[in-house]
Amino acid sequence: MPVTTTLFTKAGAEAGTVELPEALFAAPVNTAVLHQAVVAQLAGRRTGTADTKTRGEVRGGGRKPYRQKGTGRARQGTRSAPHYAGGGVVFGPHPRSYVQRLPKRMRRLALQGALTSKLGDGAIKVVADLDMDAIKTRELVGYLAALGARGRVLVVEAGKDERLELSARNVPGVHVIRADSLNVVDVLDADMLVITQPSIGTMAEVYA
Repeated sequence: MPVTTTLFTKAGAEAGTVELPEALFAAPVNTAVLHQAVVAQLAGRRTGTADTKTRGEVRGGGRKPYRQKGTGRARQGTRSAPHYAGGGVVFGPHPRSYVQRLPKRMRRLALQGALTSKLGDGAIKVVADLDMDAIKTRELVGYLAALGARGRVLVVEAGKDERLELSARNVPGVHVIRADSLNVVDVLDADMLVITQPSIGTMAEVYA
């Protein structure tokens, strides 16, 4: 059974229905795969540049603080030891990669599940187009309001549209993304997905 949803104009009026690819919008929602994909994507965003010095890297500490015997205190070998202020760090972080490799098939399954879940929640609006005559933020805000898109809005466009991207740049919570660059985190984080009709073909070609 084909998946259909209402097609809207950018003025918010209904313009019929549009068929959606079953592979993307009627897929099984595997929460375990979704979780793993989200964790992997967020881990990949970490720079991994945090670094601490070990006792061998701390400056100084080349001589004994005081003599071995006769002071009544515990013997010490260097001021760079971890228990001294300014000494080395025992198990501190060092530069590393946090990248988690995820099979392509699993990433695709996670994205399909995320889109299916959003459609089931009524959080997807398909619009015929969002063509802008000029770079006008107020005009785009009016279109989104007419479509009932509030909160965090992810606008999916078929290709690069500089006017649309620049119009959305200063609107809090609105993010424009190309149809061939979708990812699980952005899809799940959005309260509403506004997908232009030409984007559906691209999405089916890339992710189905």
